[in-house]
Amino acid sequence: MSTGIGRSEPTARTTSRSTMPSLLRKILLRRELSALVAAIAIFILFWAIAEPFRSWAAMATVLYQSATIGLMAVAVALLMIGGEFDLSSGVAVVTASMVTSVLTVTLGLPLFVSMALALSVSIGIGIFNGWLVTRTGIPSFLITLSALFMLFGMNLGITKFVTNAVSTPSVARVDGFEVIRAIFAYRLQFGGEGGPQFSILILWWFVFVAIATWVLLRTRIGNWILASGGNAASARAVGVPTKRVKIGLFAFVGFSAWFYAMHQLSAYNTVQAGSGVGGEFLYIIAAVVGGCALTGGVGSAIGSAIGALIYGMTVQGIVYAGWDPNWFRFFLGLMLLLAVLLNLNVRRMSEKA
Repeated sequence: MSTGIGRSEPTARTTSRSTMPSLLRKILLRRELSALVAAIAIFILFWAIAEPFRSWAAMATVLYQSATIGLMAVAVALLMIGGEFDLSSGVAVVTASMVTSVLTVTLGLPLFVSMALALSVSIGIGIFNGWLVTRTGIPSFLITLSALFMLFGMNLGITKFVTNAVSTPSVARVDGFEVIRAIFAYRLQFGGEGGPQFSILILWWFVFVAIATWVLLRTRIGNWILASGGNAASARAVGVPTKRVKIGLFAFVGFSAWFYAMHQLSAYNTVQAGSGVGGEFLYIIAAVVGGCALTGGVGSAIGSAIGALIYGMTVQGIVYAGWDPNWFRFFLGLMLLLAVLLNLNVRRMSEKA
């Protein structure tokens, strides 16, 4: 008996020792971990050198800046995990705002009807992009780049024709405007009068991240998204409807563009028709910095949120620290390069493991 007990104890200890390094390795191989470490480092840096950064008002501004990128970055991250890109996502936001404004102010439709039609247009653009990609086999990079230029020209052309200006018609005096402002652009006051105000967009951003995370980790659709981006041919062989998955992801990008457009419209009453270009790259950067692989099949919504938070802290931190803001773009490029290199090394380490 003593011999048997003597053998069982080392076996248990050996199993424990072998399990812990394996668990630690899995944690270290999580792509979100590097983004989280970077976010903590950036937070500590600006907390130490920029006194205005330490206030609650600054935190509210940082979170809002993060949410303006993070809301769309969630949808873009899911699309990238599914193996595709959407370079028209930035101008698609302006398109949704333009359609809502023109239909409401110029044609006199009720605001909520115009919003519903704009939603149909946004989702329709996403479905059309996805259908073209899956139907023709042309890389989504080229399909959506074409869509970017077409939407950009349409936004400017229609707005200039209707208003003889480059900004969409103001909806501030339209019936129902205060209702949509309460839904999409309400500001929560904390600490009484004079206290920091947190935009409701931050809350919506958290909701988007939570739902996307649940879908990826707990549903069959999440498995389909990962499989479609990892190896579409193998996924189709086991019955995954890869075409429908990709089209659905493009449609979700369209829905997110509409949602963010409603925030912009209700917060600022009008939108510049020539804006939006370049936003798609910020969404992609947030997703990549958060751990999404450019090749698809890897990533998370939480990672995209961390990437967006890094963006928000950097934008405001540079201002609060009094640095030259022209260096911000350099930092974005450097951050993207480091994220790609780190993701490549993590992939190689995971393959060896």
